[in-house]
Amino acid sequence: MSVFPFSAVLGMADMRLALLLNAVSPAIGGVLVRGEKGTAKSTAVRALAALLPPVDQVAGCRFACDPAAPDPSCPDGPHPAAVEDPHPGGAAEGDRAAAPVERRPARLVELPVGAAEDRVVGSLDLERALAEGVRAFEPGLLAAAHRGVLYVDEVNLLHDHLVDLLLDAAAMGRNHVEREGVSVSHASRFLLVGTMNPEEGELRPQLLDRFGLTVEVAASRDPAVRVEVVRRRLAADADPAGFAARWADADAQVARRVAAARDRLGRVRLPDAALRQIAEVCAAFDVDGMRADIVTARAAMAHAAWQDRTVVTAEDVRVAARLALPHRRRRDPFDAPGLDEDRLDEALRRAADAHPDDDPPAPDGDG
Repeated sequence: MSVFPFSAVLGMADMRLALLLNAVSPAIGGVLVRGEKGTAKSTAVRALAALLPPVDQVAGCRFACDPAAPDPSCPDGPHPAAVEDPHPGGAAEGDRAAAPVERRPARLVELPVGAAEDRVVGSLDLERALAEGVRAFEPGLLAAAHRGVLYVDEVNLLHDHLVDLLLDAAAMGRNHVEREGVSVSHASRFLLVGTMNPEEGELRPQLLDRFGLTVEVAASRDPAVRVEVVRRRLAADADPAGFAARWADADAQVARRVAAARDRLGRVRLPDAALRQIAEVCAAFDVDGMRADIVTARAAMAHAAWQDRTVVTAEDVRVAARLALPHRRRRDPFDAPGLDEDRLDEALRRAADAHPDDDPPAPDGDG
């Protein structure tokens, strides 16, 4: 079945950008998309996975180990690392064979609301563990999502302890399972995306805070936009393959840009001027703790990489704050969602005025 192309999703600029920034830097901590039903939340998330670079993994490994750096704790391991042969044309004495490698598309794993804990984290075959002394582990959804996307629709309806498990795995990059004295641990790094309709209930503030970014989406009230949305949806339903083909070049361009931004991310520099702006903005909106500062910094760096820059600018900080702070700021129950952008700009100006001797970041990131 053809997936609706990411580039064909009309509008929803903040949602698309938040998803793409997490694709560039999963360390941001995922994204929570809040909005009314029928606003293309699920459509955009499912389309995102098709844009991610393909994954090289150890052939046959159920835990998607990276052949360049296999997980030493992998239940299917140990795997020898795939290293460049220093003796082409022949094997050197003492060399060990590298693990065979297979390439596959990045996975999108969907977690159903009614999933049991064992289905999420995996389960142990206790009979084999006790009788044979082996760790017979059946991987769960956290293993399947490693190095891909884990999507939770209606995350606000998921049991709190399961949300805790997901967020812990996303934060630590590992999944730990303890059963009857038997312990298993494996790598579990994924892009976490949750969607929800606030009319059906809210997440606890403690859980809400642990999502890196959040966006509010709503259907456009512009009749012209609504007409085009319906036109595209009907065209995709009538000829899914043909519709996907018409948008293939646009999606390929976005995929190349994601891959290039991932490669550039390690070279992005966060100057002190930008770091002070982040601190000023987080303080201005009275957020609790330091998670907001850290997430905003990571999102600003990802945005710089996405914009083909290697130095974070004030604009990167502004964009990151708009996505990282709305669900963390203290507000009254009847406040509108989002941030007061005038207040945001004022905080950025205060940071610049307080340190006028700071060298402003070069706009192109190359200075």
